[in-house]
Amino acid sequence: MIMRPGQQLLLPANPLFIWGSLLIALLINFAINMGVVGRAAWAPDVLAITLVFWTVHQPLRVSIGAAFVFGLCMDVHQASWLGQHALAYTVLSFFAITIHRRLLWFPMPSQAVQVLPLFAAAHAIEVVLRMMGIGVFPGWSLLLAPVLEAVLWPVISVLLLAPQRRAPDPDANRPL
Repeated sequence: MIMRPGQQLLLPANPLFIWGSLLIALLINFAINMGVVGRAAWAPDVLAITLVFWTVHQPLRVSIGAAFVFGLCMDVHQASWLGQHALAYTVLSFFAITIHRRLLWFPMPSQAVQVLPLFAAAHAIEVVLRMMGIGVFPGWSLLLAPVLEAVLWPVISVLLLAPQRRAPDPDANRPL
């Protein structure tokens, strides 16, 4: 693959780090839903951001099946319809896989703008399923969640790419 000028060569991602970060994101989602925020419609979905990140950067390791399993975990935790989050995360991962090659060519702010429709589509799927099930609209503050997730995209990207940016054997005379 041809790299952009000035782009840093990354080390391979450690599978333990990938799955550990996904489990930590799941626990953060659990904490957000049980904490002070509760099940607020505007709260960002950290697990969705992490799933999209790893689906874009490591599509062979984190795929649609992993998104489905994590979605079922969120469904069980939130006592929502079984498959509501699973469907949303599966669609989110599918669209992330379709744009992953193109997305990596853009700088971080442009990436955040391009993943915004993905997050909006995932929340739209959840709202439609919720409306079909219990018929209660969560409120217009729901529109803030995809925006917050797009704003968090650069932060999550920097945090999750940090272990890959370090040199394998640091040396003052080696440029990589």
